Amino acid sequence: MRVRGREKFQKHKRLISLLTRIFSLFSRSARVKLLIHYRDTKGVRGLAVRYALLRTLAKHVGDNVSVYPNVYLAKTYGLSIGDNVSIHPLCYLDADGGIEIGSDVSIARNVSIISFNHRYDDLTVPIKEQAIERKKITIEDNVWIGANATLLAGVTVRSGSIIGAASVVTHDVEENSIVAGNPAKVIKYRQ
Repeated sequence: MRVRGREKFQKHKRLISLLTRIFSLFSRSARVKLLIHYRDTKGVRGLAVRYALLRTLAKHVGDNVSVYPNVYLAKTYGLSIGDNVSIHPLCYLDADGGIEIGSDVSIARNVSIISFNHRYDDLTVPIKEQAIERKKITIEDNVWIGANATLLAGVTVRSGSIIGAASVVTHDVEENSIVAGNPAKVIKYRQ
C-alpha cells in the first residue's frame, strides 16, 4: 500500500520541525540563498528542505505543504499557505502584493501567481519606469488551479473552484465554479 503525503509528513514532522529551527538561526538572506540552492533538489530531501526553509521565510506555512522542484518563489514575506497544499514544478509565485493560499489547494505545473501590476497611465514615462501597483491575491480552500494558468493581482478565487488549464484569471472567481479561457469566464458550476 502506498503511503500518502499526509502520512509521510506526520511521520517526519518532528525532524522537519528541528530542521526549521536550525534554519531559523541563519540570516534571512542566507535562507533565501538556500531556498534558491535547493530549488531543483528532487525527492523527499528536496521537499523537506524547501518546506523547512519556507516556514522561516513566509508569513505562514501550514502542515503538509509540498513545493516541488523548480518552483520559483519571490517576495516570500508576503506569502501565506494553509494545510495540505501542493505547488507543482515550474510554478512562479511573486508575493510582493501578498498571496494567501487556503488549505487543500492543488496548483498544477507552470502556474503563475503575480500579485503586482505595472502602472502605465503616464504617457510621458516609459512603462517599465512607472510605479508598481501591489494587490493581494486570495485563493480560498479546496481549489484546483490547472496547468499553465495565470492569476493576476487583486483576484480572489473562492472555495471549491477550479481554474482551467491555460486560463488567465483577471477577476474574482465565484464559489464552486469552473472557469476557463483568456480572460477566464465561468463555464459551469460544481453541483
